[in-house]
Amino acid sequence: MKLAGLKSIENAHEDSVWAATWVPATEDRSALLLTGSLDETVKLWRPDELDLVRSNTGHSLGVAAVAAHPSGIIAASSSLDSFVRVFDVDTNATIAVLEAPPSEVWGLQFEPKGTLLAVAGGSSASVKLWDTASWRLVSTLSVPRPEASKPSDKTSSKKFVLSVAWSPNGKRLACGSMDGTICIFDVDRSKFLHQLEGHNMPVRSLVFSPVDPRVLYSGSDDGHVNMHDAEGKTLVGSMSGHTSWVLSVDASPDGGAIATGSSDRTVKLWDLKMRAAIQTMSNHNDQVWSVAFRPPGGTGVRAGRLASVSDDKSVSLYDYS
Repeated sequence: MKLAGLKSIENAHEDSVWAATWVPATEDRSALLLTGSLDETVKLWRPDELDLVRSNTGHSLGVAAVAAHPSGIIAASSSLDSFVRVFDVDTNATIAVLEAPPSEVWGLQFEPKGTLLAVAGGSSASVKLWDTASWRLVSTLSVPRPEASKPSDKTSSKKFVLSVAWSPNGKRLACGSMDGTICIFDVDRSKFLHQLEGHNMPVRSLVFSPVDPRVLYSGSDDGHVNMHDAEGKTLVGSMSGHTSWVLSVDASPDGGAIATGSSDRTVKLWDLKMRAAIQTMSNHNDQVWSVAFRPPGGTGVRAGRLASVSDDKSVSLYDYS
C-alpha cells in the first residue's frame, strides 16, 4: 500500500480541526467526509474533490469528536459544551441532544450494528452507552479505581477517559485513559474484563482490526503505537517512529495497514507485517489530530481514501492502492 496526496483544503475551518470520520455511502449518495472544529461547526465534504456539501452549527463550544452511524443516515458530534448532538446527515435536522456534566463527553463511536452510541466519559472515568432508538442512557461502564485507592484520592483524575473503540462484532468495547491504561469491557454483560498496559501517557485514539476482533491498536502521547491482543491481555508489539504525541490511529479496511496522525505534524502509514512505518506524509504544518480511512462500499468507488485534519485548519485527502 502506498499513499499519494490527492488534495488539501487550507482554511477548511476557521479554527483547529480536531475530528474527522467518514459517513458511509447510502443508496442515494457516496460516502462523505465529516469534520469537526474548534470553530464550533461540523462540515461535510465530498470524497474526491473535497467540495463542501454543508456546514452544520449547533454547538456553543469547539467540537471534540465526530462519529457516523453505520447506516450513513445519521451522525453525532461531541463538544466542549458538554453536549452530544445527533443529526440527520442529509438534512442537518437534530435527532437528539445528549447532555452530560462538564468534561464528560470526549471520543464517541457507534456500535457496528448501530444500536448503541458509546461516549468516552472524561472525568467521570466511564463510558456511557446510549440506545439509538430511544436516545436513552442504557448503561454506564465504569473504569475500576486502582486498588487501595480511596474515593478522595486524586488517582481517579488519571482515569480520565479520552477514547473509545468497538470490536468489529460489537461484543467488546475498549476505552483509553489519561494514565495510559486501556480497559476492555464485555458489552452484553456490562462487565469490566481486564486492563491493557504498555503506554505511560494518555491514550487518545484506539481502533480494532477490521479483520481480527482480538487485535487492538492504540496511539499515545508517549509517541508509540501499540498492538494488543485484547482478549489475551498481552502487548503484541510496540511501534515507534513519530517524534511526538500520537493523536490518532485508524486501520485500513483490509486490515493490512494503519495510519497515524501526530503532533509532530506528520501522517504515517504503517505496514503491519513489517511492524514499521513505510511512509511519512508532511501535508500539514501543525498537529494532526485525526486520520480516517474511508469505509468500503458505494457505487463508483475505485480507489481507497485516507483523510487527515490538523490544528492548521486544513483537511488533506490521500488515495492509496
